[in-house]
Amino acid sequence: MTDIAARLNQVKQRIQDAEQAAGRQAGSVQLLAVSKTQPVEVIRASINIGQLCFGESYAQEAVAKIQQLANVPGIEWHFIGPIQSNKTASLAEHFDWIHSVDRLKIAQRLNDQRPADKAPLNICIQVNTSGEISKSGISPDQLAELAQQIRQLPRLRLRGLMTIPAREDDTEQQRLPFRQLRELFETLNAQGLQLDTLSMGMTDDMEAAIQEGATIVRIGTALFGPRRK
Repeated sequence: MTDIAARLNQVKQRIQDAEQAAGRQAGSVQLLAVSKTQPVEVIRASINIGQLCFGESYAQEAVAKIQQLANVPGIEWHFIGPIQSNKTASLAEHFDWIHSVDRLKIAQRLNDQRPADKAPLNICIQVNTSGEISKSGISPDQLAELAQQIRQLPRLRLRGLMTIPAREDDTEQQRLPFRQLRELFETLNAQGLQLDTLSMGMTDDMEAAIQEGATIVRIGTALFGPRRK
């Protein structure tokens, strides 16, 4: 598990270097460790070295981990995968954040199924910035209407936007969809939404995302190695 500590330090250094290069305040970008397909033992090892925020994509797998780690103080669970309607009750009960809301039906179900004894569920709207048919996410031109609808739901707290753009190797090309998301974010805030979260950037493009204003980067491979089957 010493490899995890070394990788965590390397990722944190990349984030700090990117913050500095972008002229941003140190600590302005949160690391979300993408622990999907990783066993509980790996998550425990990460917790032991100070990582408390984890991202999961598969509801059934995630809930089992959440239940096993229920007594860990300060742990925060983020759901970042596609949302099936028949999984919303489980997500609403067990997660602190949902990054991948892209339609009103899902938001309404999460709102209605959020337990009354829990704080409102933190929500990011997933935006399809690259226009890929295979990608989840609402189109940019439909975003404002959905954001206004979600902000009316009392058991949800709309925090910001998320995107998973098409893969690019060139840094300038990587920055374009992140810039688009930031501009959408700024437009919504100008309309009074008071958003504070841009969830964008992964292992191969986190520097580009931080240049464009990411507040959460979702990192799996750089921390845990290739995804387990």
